[in-house]
Amino acid sequence: MAAETEELTLRRDLAALYRLVALEGWDDLIFTHISARAPGPDHHFLINPFGAMFEEITASSLVKIDLDGRPVDQPDAVVNPAGFVIHSAIHMARDDAQCVIHLHTSDGAAVSAKACGLLPVTQHAMMVAGELAYHGYEGIAFDLEERERLVADLGDKHCMLLRNHGTLAVGPSCAAAWLVMYFLERACTMQIRAQGAGDPLEQPNQGVAEKVHAQSASLFDGRAGAFTWPALLRKLDRIDPSYRD
Repeated sequence: MAAETEELTLRRDLAALYRLVALEGWDDLIFTHISARAPGPDHHFLINPFGAMFEEITASSLVKIDLDGRPVDQPDAVVNPAGFVIHSAIHMARDDAQCVIHLHTSDGAAVSAKACGLLPVTQHAMMVAGELAYHGYEGIAFDLEERERLVADLGDKHCMLLRNHGTLAVGPSCAAAWLVMYFLERACTMQIRAQGAGDPLEQPNQGVAEKVHAQSASLFDGRAGAFTWPALLRKLDRIDPSYRD
């Protein structure tokens, strides 16, 4: 595949991710980010222009930036430096983290603020629990020194609760990262609803959570995402195909 065709495919996948987040109601005005590593030998990345709503993102509107968050092909473009501090840290440390999603959803932030964190009380939670890391809140992510601590806390995991902040997912593709985030966010919502009822939570038998996680390997290696992604693109095409532009 020619480099320009490969990048166009990636741009369309990343724009689709932004649209899917907006459809789920997971966006936070203009204040969170999804990034993907651009094809080629340079450490360049695609990210949203600061000021655009997720529902407005198109393939051509995405900005290509370097590891310092500087635009490389649109000198007048503006990106949010606080957003890319988190993303750049992970992209630099993890070759498999081709796509990084960071959100501030109500339920994700609520679970991140609970001392217990995500509990393995639903199938969705058990699927991601073995791949879930935690990172303590240090303030708005302007501090470049936080990157080292963030990377250390993430380790080789594929998702994270940023304490008092939100959720994060990484994957070898946009499709894979989306599916990890989908299960993490659903697990958080299920927990908030279950705890809100006030009744004791049913705990799985010993060893079940570990069994479910082992059964869910395809969620993290990209196989499951490859099956769900075409269906998601068809859904977007039915609703509004302008993300491809």
